[in-house]
Amino acid sequence: MATHESAARKLAQSAGEFLIGGARPENALRVTRLGYGAMRITGDGVWGPPKDRAEAVRVLQRTVELGINFIDTADSYGPGVSEEIIAEALYPYPKSLVIATKGGFDRSGPNQWKENGNPAHLRSACEGSLRRLRLEQIDLYQLHRIDSKVPAEDQLGALKDLQTQGKIKHIGLSEVSVKQIQHARKIVDVVSVQNRYSIADRGSEGVLEYCEKEKLGFIPWFPLAAGKVSAKAGETPITRLAARLKATPSQIALAWLLAKSPVMLPIPGTSKVAHLEENVAAANLKIDANQMQELNDEARAS
Repeated sequence: MATHESAARKLAQSAGEFLIGGARPENALRVTRLGYGAMRITGDGVWGPPKDRAEAVRVLQRTVELGINFIDTADSYGPGVSEEIIAEALYPYPKSLVIATKGGFDRSGPNQWKENGNPAHLRSACEGSLRRLRLEQIDLYQLHRIDSKVPAEDQLGALKDLQTQGKIKHIGLSEVSVKQIQHARKIVDVVSVQNRYSIADRGSEGVLEYCEKEKLGFIPWFPLAAGKVSAKAGETPITRLAARLKATPSQIALAWLLAKSPVMLPIPGTSKVAHLEENVAAANLKIDANQMQELNDEARAS
């Protein structure tokens, strides 16, 4: 059993590592490039508890057993549910585990999301995340959205104050343009960006290129396009390559992301252990230059 678990850990870590905040290595977060997104361990519409809480706990515990040390969540997932289950499953945390969370939304019901960048709300959200996660400091705290109704300087200033107080270690952004990142970096030290991105959705290509140039971690959410990659009908470059490599289309899509850029940190989410193990196996897939070209052609045609 020990040998099996050791092999599993090596498999997860074969995706490589990345230093979030690597401009100052002594303060950086060393994470596995293939992480886990904890949005799906909630109820339908990302609202309320999951249908099978015990399975959600097993998923989180198996995530760590497989060698992944980067978990991404948010106060709005549930709301609060995802963070509570993470603590239930993993506290006291392994020393190497990095937990990233986010604030900046109000939730009023299933699939209801309202931006709230009020500094008081962000401070309260951070305090709530600290309490639910049972942490004294959050490794990576991300502004879930820059609220257009509130000056960006005020929102980022609130996060900077929380960082000065020692409540958060690093600051990240989510769903932003290059221009917004550049502006934010005049106010705070930004170490990561989380935008929607996948082989089927490359709208943030320019942001990825900027992050690569500036060595900022790029965390693609919906890295499997919410299941659309595996649901495509007919023969495609993804399905053909999956057949050749004896892999699933989802595994190919994750391997493509890992090969796409050294700053790419995919965080596929799931509520099932079997699906988690399938995703982690993608870390061991290697895609050569010709195969990348095939898949890039597919991406451009999507």
